[in-house]
Amino acid sequence: MNVSEFVSKWRKVELTERSASQQHFLDLCEVFDRTKPAADDPSGEKFTFEKGAAKHGGGQGWVDVWKRGFFGWEYKGKHRDLGAAYDQLLRYREALENPPLLVVCDMDRFVIHTNFTSTAAKTYEITLDDLNTPRNTESPM
Repeated sequence: MNVSEFVSKWRKVELTERSASQQHFLDLCEVFDRTKPAADDPSGEKFTFEKGAAKHGGGQGWVDVWKRGFFGWEYKGKHRDLGAAYDQLLRYREALENPPLLVVCDMDRFVIHTNFTSTAAKTYEITLDDLNTPRNTESPM
């Protein structure tokens, strides 16, 4: 799958968060030639879907995707409140070992919040259509 195929597919999808989020993430892995969670970490100890996390302030939750030392990722359904998704990630971040990136996504928008130590947080928003812009898909690796 290439970027254009990804954009075309996900522009049409109207599935719920639960029905679509893992497939969306797996498709992103394919588009950007990244190892998928189960292939990278069969035990789920460092890269997994539905990582259990204690919430700051009490309670237990589940982050949609987590990769140790890289990111926590929370999905919401299309056109949902990504601010609420970010608040959810903020409550999990300590239990997730303070990943440097906190990503929220509603299948159409990706909002990336930096969480680097001793650095002011920055926010980057990329829409599904923006993925066709090379500067938004360049890999630093």
